[in-house]
Amino acid sequence: MRTSRILGTGVSLPKAILASSDWDGANGKPDGWLADTCGVAVRNIACGEAETQEKMALKAAVDALDDAQLAPEDLDLILFGAAVGRQPIPATAPLIKGLLGIQDTCVAAFDVNATCLSALVAMDLADMHIKTGRAQRVLVVSSEIASRGLPWADDPATAGLFGDGAGAIVLGGSEAPDGLALVDFAMETWPEGYEYCQLGAGGTRFDFADEPAEFSRHSVFRMDGHKLFKLSRKRLPDFVDWLLARSGWRVEDIDLVVPHQASPLALEHMIRRCGFAADRVVNTVRETGNLIAASLPITLDTARKAGRIGVGSKVLMIGTSAGVSVAGMTLVG
Repeated sequence: MRTSRILGTGVSLPKAILASSDWDGANGKPDGWLADTCGVAVRNIACGEAETQEKMALKAAVDALDDAQLAPEDLDLILFGAAVGRQPIPATAPLIKGLLGIQDTCVAAFDVNATCLSALVAMDLADMHIKTGRAQRVLVVSSEIASRGLPWADDPATAGLFGDGAGAIVLGGSEAPDGLALVDFAMETWPEGYEYCQLGAGGTRFDFADEPAEFSRHSVFRMDGHKLFKLSRKRLPDFVDWLLARSGWRVEDIDLVVPHQASPLALEHMIRRCGFAADRVVNTVRETGNLIAASLPITLDTARKAGRIGVGSKVLMIGTSAGVSVAGMTLVG
């Protein structure tokens, strides 16, 4: 079976920045209150028609294709991964395909939704397509605008965790001479945490015509951070040990951990409980916030372009998502 490799990565971040200190001043809080409460100092916020979800996705995708020295016409499959797409129907991926200028091709394009893990799950799907010969080159792109539905009014500690942005990854088969090679992937889901992270409106749960008040009330994201943290703390260490054992690795073998930037507290817990060396973990959450599904591809791009991944590097991508799920991928440079 062929080996799948990462050929290129790209990022698009909005220009506007919301600093926690600015929010403090505008809301009558002492300077430093929000940053101390949620741990995030600044986050990017999408504004206007130039920074729609699909336009950010397009820019990240073009950057990733340029990095891979490929054109949109070279793609065989397009996967869009996000917790919340542009609209329920149709999927966002066909729109991205059109914006890339490849409308008149038979290339498939569809969405993947595993909330914060969407891009990682899409990478696994890309890997399966490449290994089975269904595709040679696959674009995985994720774009999120979390700022549209955050509970600033009554839960700023949760709202302050999130930012907006897009990230993309191009994967190809073993004909590529170099690039991070995908080794293994695993995912577990623990549905006792189903209600810990919710955006209830927009699907079939609430009928806008019959329940407009409930629809509106559930149009804002809600999270029980304490229960989510407790469940993740229980499940994550054993999952990491299991995934590494499947890859024939030990914790001390890992050169770099590329985690979902869930929250500063979550990263500190992961480092401590899983036994990772702190200087081998890419930690950007204080400067970016939680970018939901775009978090992992953006963090990977940050690590690659900072020169933190070299030939032979053993890399672990790891994260959790609403549901609650845990997933990880091992890669070798």
